[in-house]
Amino acid sequence: MVEPPAISVRSLRKSFGAVEALAGVDLEVSTGQIFGLIGPNGAGKTTLIRTLVGALQPDEGEIAVLGLDPIRDRYQIRARLGYMPQESALYEDLSAFLNVKFFAAAHTRNRAAERAHAALEFIDLSDRADDPVHTLSGGMEQRVSLACALAHEPDLLFLDEPTAGIDPKQREAFWAGFRTLTATGTSMVVSTHQMSDALACDRVAIMQGGRVLVAEDPRTLLRGGRATIRVWEAGRVEESTVDDYSVDLPRLLAGRGGVERVEVDRETLEDIVLRMIDDDVARSS
Repeated sequence: MVEPPAISVRSLRKSFGAVEALAGVDLEVSTGQIFGLIGPNGAGKTTLIRTLVGALQPDEGEIAVLGLDPIRDRYQIRARLGYMPQESALYEDLSAFLNVKFFAAAHTRNRAAERAHAALEFIDLSDRADDPVHTLSGGMEQRVSLACALAHEPDLLFLDEPTAGIDPKQREAFWAGFRTLTATGTSMVVSTHQMSDALACDRVAIMQGGRVLVAEDPRTLLRGGRATIRVWEAGRVEESTVDDYSVDLPRLLAGRGGVERVEVDRETLEDIVLRMIDDDVARSS
């Protein structure tokens, strides 16, 4: 039996006065998937998330989140959602444990303390549970924010720049934890400017001007990136820009007998995202 998607969006539109923040968004997030939202500031990522969690009423379109309507079923759905904002929403004078317990109890008073301890253990911060938040490093605060989003054991998580300001080791631990969660069926939407985070997602949507330009596996996007190939032969260098490196490199080398050196510069994910956004802006102007 095929599971229904965690999120299904069709022709979603939302305007603020003359500004069209969402201009006909279509996307689908599978259950147990980590789905990334990437794009420049003002692309519509935050508006999309706020609409998905029921904080904004859409102007047009259809939305199903965990099979429910975010507006009509707002009270039922919010108990099943977790949200980690980019800006800390923690109470600085309270301990890490009391912060997490407070957020857990806001969703359900059942086992709030037990769930708070479990969430802090999950993010490997049990040893600082009783320390006031203002004594923690920025990376530790990020981990407490994540624990607050996790404490009530949500089915769907929305994370806004979850690894901003944390070191590579902590980032690795975050993503290992994310994969542990999705293995149990939890779904995640990650809004990020970090290309390393985008590469770790199962699929990413590139947003620009309130629209989704493409939604794809980031590794597929990389394989479709352009490459600049330089071939040195007989003391000369020949440079070519190709669309399919795996096909075009053998073609460029075929029949050459005196190749001295080959260099290949392939587009990074960031290069591909910027090119797609620039192309879209050029078409719209």
